[in-house]
Amino acid sequence: MRLINQRLSRPAILALKLAPFALVIIAYLVGSAVRLADNPADKLLPAFASMADAIDLMAFTADRRTGDYLLWTDTWASLKRLGAGLGISTALALCIGVAIGIFPVARALLGPFIGFVSMVPPLALLPVLFIMLGLGETSKIALIVIGVAPIMIRDLSQRVLDLPREQIVKAETLSASSWLIAWRVVLPQVLPRLLISLRLQLGPAFLFLIAAEAISSDSGLGYRIFLVRRYLSMDIIFPYVAWITFLAATADFGLDRLRRWLFPWSQMEGGT
Repeated sequence: MRLINQRLSRPAILALKLAPFALVIIAYLVGSAVRLADNPADKLLPAFASMADAIDLMAFTADRRTGDYLLWTDTWASLKRLGAGLGISTALALCIGVAIGIFPVARALLGPFIGFVSMVPPLALLPVLFIMLGLGETSKIALIVIGVAPIMIRDLSQRVLDLPREQIVKAETLSASSWLIAWRVVLPQVLPRLLISLRLQLGPAFLFLIAAEAISSDSGLGYRIFLVRRYLSMDIIFPYVAWITFLAATADFGLDRLRRWLFPWSQMEGGT
């Protein structure tokens, strides 16, 4: 039997899914044990017990100075920035992407410009944003929008262009206006792709968020990671990284389930 035609049982699939995670954990435990055996004060690969104590300190013990539970305060601050940046990016992608895909004038006017902007390295603009917009929330949200929106706009406009031309022609024969075609024919078919595009941009959005918080912020997950790095507090950094990964994976899973619930027919079109 060719490998391409091999069928796996459910237990085998589950075992293969869990194997990479188990290998990473085992490798960490072995590396940590070796380093701590040579130097009990080693901070590079702390034991799980040390990380558990750090989680308890950051998440379940009030800060002596502010009275806040730092992990939850940082999470809320980061999620507000991330939500604002992704919300603005999604709205821009929907409006501009559909317009570029439908209207030749918009495609000629904005298509090359959006393509050019999408090639600009967003992190290179971070100092410019801080100078122009200040060190507050606006510059951090703007970085996410600049990094995410152009890619989403290009993706959505291409989805519109890939729609069968016959659908547009049939709507025109029924006397539908351009705006009615956009509303009744194009929009329902591109909304699933919008959610997929948003899922694909979660990773870059977190990257831009953490970069902005690391440089100028007084709260947030990225701020906390770069604050404690000077003390080599890997027992705090590793749980924070794991928490960020969990938040991103949860958002990815939630968006996928939302797409399946709102647009179950998108599965038949090869949705991922």
